Amino acid sequence: MTKLRDLEIGSRGRVTSVDTSNDIGVRLLEMGVTPGAELTLLGKAPWGDPLEYEVRGYRLSLRRTEAARVQIELLT
Repeated sequence: MTKLRDLEIGSRGRVTSVDTSNDIGVRLLEMGVTPGAELTLLGKAPWGDPLEYEVRGYRLSLRRTEAARVQIELLT
């Protein structure tokens, strides 16, 4: 398994789990980052943080620390 923060630009992944041990993980679920959701990395800020994803038809920016809470499987 891979973490969401490790995707390359243009790569896709499907969420397998989210670490919900604190409020950040719960907030990710509320924003649609749920098991089974597919995400595509659209871009990175110049220093690599934040990261911009497409999920469920909208764009979502996450910090690398937030994206590290999400486990994904890579899609081709």
